[in-house]
Amino acid sequence: MTQLVRTLVAALALSGTSVAAQQAAAPLPRVALDTTAGRIVIEADTLHAPITAGNFLKYVDGKRLDGVTFYRTVKVQDRFGFVQFGTNGDPKRVLPPIKHEPTTLTGLHHTEGTISVARFEPGSARGDFTISVGDQSAALDADPSKPGDNLGYAAFGHVVEGMDHIVAILDGPVSPTATVRGSFKGEVPETAVKVLSARRLP
Repeated sequence: MTQLVRTLVAALALSGTSVAAQQAAAPLPRVALDTTAGRIVIEADTLHAPITAGNFLKYVDGKRLDGVTFYRTVKVQDRFGFVQFGTNGDPKRVLPPIKHEPTTLTGLHHTEGTISVARFEPGSARGDFTISVGDQSAALDADPSKPGDNLGYAAFGHVVEGMDHIVAILDGPVSPTATVRGSFKGEVPETAVKVLSARRLP
């Protein structure tokens, strides 16, 4: 190997290491949900859950979350449960379903403030998102030791600002009779909180 080739190989290796280091050090994208309850800022973990976080950012960048509501709250006890918002099956808003990224693959967990994507069977997730209040790992993380569909929800980020607004949404009164597309009776807020806009932060 000539000295010139050695130099080029070394330069390429150094360049590759530098790029990898820069990618690892780069800040994760953050999204501000400006809602009728106040601002909620979400950090999308594109490093550990690139498919699911990327899907969320597509909804944000396409302004598909502007005007959606928090249409479901599941309160098990004080400061323990989750809230759900998103396209709610609106054909004008939904994008194609994405591949499922279980928590056993990403290493993420449904601790307080975790945002994940709602689904039916694995691989059916689109544009509906849940935010955990309290540690929901036992219920929403993947668990291969359980029978049946044990792949959980796909966590992809965290609330970094405005968690008090999420708790307030969870604590809001629910209708005893209202449903969402025939489901979630007893879990539909009497007054839905609306997402006025969803935008990436600089």
